Amino acid sequence: MARSSIEWTEATWNPLTGCTKISPGCKHCYAERMALRLQAMGLEKYRNGFRLTLHPNTLPEPLQWKQPRMIFVNSMSDLFHHDVPVTFIQQVFAVMTQAHWHTFQVLTKRAERLHELDPLLAWPSNVWMGVSVERADYLDRIHRLRETGATIKFLSCEPLLGPLPNLPLDGIDWVIVGGESGPGARPIDPAWVREIRDQCQAAGVAFFFKQWGGPRKHRTGRVLDGRTWDEWPQRATVQTAEVS
Repeated sequence: MARSSIEWTEATWNPLTGCTKISPGCKHCYAERMALRLQAMGLEKYRNGFRLTLHPNTLPEPLQWKQPRMIFVNSMSDLFHHDVPVTFIQQVFAVMTQAHWHTFQVLTKRAERLHELDPLLAWPSNVWMGVSVERADYLDRIHRLRETGATIKFLSCEPLLGPLPNLPLDGIDWVIVGGESGPGARPIDPAWVREIRDQCQAAGVAFFFKQWGGPRKHRTGRVLDGRTWDEWPQRATVQTAEVS
């Protein structure tokens, strides 16, 4: 299992790697930097660098992890990339359904394809579906997410590149917010973060503040107004309690 340092998950599973950029949030893609670094280190899985590559041999991995985990699916790619065959996406969903003791977090910027394929996918309750929303001109991704059959729906506003004053939060369970990190990181305005937090509180939506970011994110931390914000979807918390 690839344990993760990402604050809102515990492990990663990458049945595909590599991607292509489609919106401003992709400009300084951390996955691209990491993939090229791993390619330079000679890792076979990243022999193609950041070119989209399927890894069908990794599909059974979650079934071998017996301890329940929160698993981020495709931290190094986008499951709904247009070059990923529908049959492969369905295979990924079949594994997630079978590995019912895990919670899988799937995140995409390609909400149009997610919406298009929704009728062809089985949505077990242990699969959370999210879309990235970095600026207000990408709110349409939220509308498409809300029309899917996912039980838990979430937003990742990271890297947050502008204010989001009118988030359509009806039907959304969780919002993650974070600033961009790494080389060339674009600044985040604390007012943008507070505005999203206040909207979540008014709507009863769980709010998770991941980081302020910057070239050295460990220096800026993740404290907002004197505390960390690590809220989780309420329905997911209830489901976990019922299982245990």
